[in-house]
Amino acid sequence: MKMKFFYLLSSFFLFLLGFLMFFLSFLFIYKNNLYMLDWEFISVNSFMITLTLIFDWISMMFCGCVFFISSMVVLYSHCYMSDDHNKIRFLYLVLMFIFSMFMLIMSPNLISILIGWDGLGLVSYCLVIYFQNFKSYKAGMLTILTNRIGDVAILLSISWMMNFGSWHYFYYLNFYFDWMGFLIFLLILAAFTKSAQIPFSSWLPAAMAAPTPVSALVHSSTLVTAGVYLLIRFNEMLYMYNCNFFLILSLLTMFMSGLGANFEFDLKKIIALSTLSQLGLMMSILFLGYPMLSYFHLLTHAFFKALLFLCAGLMIHVMNNTQDIRYMGGLTLQLPFTITCFCISNLSLCGFPYLSGFYSKDLILELMTFTGSNLFVYFIMYISIGLTVSYSIRLFYYTMVLPPSSYVCQSYNEDMLMNFSMIFLIIMSIIGGSLLSWMIFVTPIFMILPFLLKIFSIFMILLGLYMGYTLSIFYYNLNSLFLETYKFSFFCADMWFMPSFSTTLISKNFLNYSFNLNMNLEFGWGEYIFSKLSFFYVVVLSKLMELFYYNNLSVYMITFFLFLFISLIF
Repeated sequence: MKMKFFYLLSSFFLFLLGFLMFFLSFLFIYKNNLYMLDWEFISVNSFMITLTLIFDWISMMFCGCVFFISSMVVLYSHCYMSDDHNKIRFLYLVLMFIFSMFMLIMSPNLISILIGWDGLGLVSYCLVIYFQNFKSYKAGMLTILTNRIGDVAILLSISWMMNFGSWHYFYYLNFYFDWMGFLIFLLILAAFTKSAQIPFSSWLPAAMAAPTPVSALVHSSTLVTAGVYLLIRFNEMLYMYNCNFFLILSLLTMFMSGLGANFEFDLKKIIALSTLSQLGLMMSILFLGYPMLSYFHLLTHAFFKALLFLCAGLMIHVMNNTQDIRYMGGLTLQLPFTITCFCISNLSLCGFPYLSGFYSKDLILELMTFTGSNLFVYFIMYISIGLTVSYSIRLFYYTMVLPPSSYVCQSYNEDMLMNFSMIFLIIMSIIGGSLLSWMIFVTPIFMILPFLLKIFSIFMILLGLYMGYTLSIFYYNLNSLFLETYKFSFFCADMWFMPSFSTTLISKNFLNYSFNLNMNLEFGWGEYIFSKLSFFYVVVLSKLMELFYYNNLSVYMITFFLFLFISLIF
């Protein structure tokens, strides 16, 4: 009862803070205000330690979004973690995670950003290994070691920014120096590790070992979006350089994850790969030169992705913790409210007209068409949109269209608190896009395109729908497309072998080399020559000395007669 009180109190205060932040962000947009709070801790001569916070509409709106989603996730966690003995520890970890994200969002100072950045990495490791088993341990190590690369990049950026004379990057965004290319490269490296872009993508699906409420928080508005948010803040400095190489990497991330989700059967991993796809979309439009569109999609994506994870968590919860979608047939009758929420969030993810995802994704596609990019960028972007629809239809098929599977004797009980936590997220998944587009953009964005270009996105959606159904259809004695192209399917589902590149390919050769050195030197020739042979020499010499010691007279006599005999011969 005491723990329930803590969970409800935390959820209530987070919701209140979120509502306040949203209200203030609308006020700041209206009045075009920006406040900086500089809190000086200590000052010795010219040396100062200060905490600086920035309050503008971007940081306030993002904080409001994070706090809203966190409040719903904490409320949901109370029921989801009901059988756990360390519920209060889980709550503390989640609250520390939210505080770290708050520090990162509100900081215009690279050193205070590092506090939030490192806090996110450390607490995410604790949450990934929360279920203490070998799989969670491996996933946690992959997560924290990949993120450490980004932490080192931020540390190097801090040392590089000493050239400016201050770590308040806001003062220097419009300046250009010859050495700033290094700073931008380090910041992009940090953002790519945190937002899991190629070649650092393998940790994001592995982080699914964490409890589902954590996944809802991490993959919607906190950890993975930190890299995108950092680059949005540095966008004016970013566009002084040619970012085409990073644009290609982001597009390939989007394409790779969309393709992989179509061949995956783990429900949480499919949603994680869809998050990776959306992060690739945000990064792509950011490198094309539209930071506000990237920010807009960041906010709309947060709401429907959190809802998608909460629905998936409830489905896994009632299916006796089974995550394989092939067991999830016929859930429409057993979990009507959850499946309704699941459908709304999935349609919003696909960009269904007038849901929140439509406003940002359609705008991104049309503005990308306006930029006059090359054919590769254009087609990869549209194919990735089609793949999004494809894996969403696949999820619909396996959870709703298929008849009940072997898991028919389960406790299908929709928890009231769990369902209540989804209600706000449903509302935001429906009206959030239009609300935010009215608030963020001063004037409505109006574009005129040729008819073929205008309907090309609808054509790709219909093509994705057909492909999703073709890949999903399954019954006995069927030569399924998945089995006929098994090697290609395995290649796609394994994220182009990226987990192997990130783990065994790096460590295996070094481990084999050290093993051979160990066997050849430590236990091989080195052991024989330097240890055993020297010991053997000492033993032989000691025995010879012992022989001289005990038989010295006879040895001397024999030596004398031998010497005399040789002398007489010669």
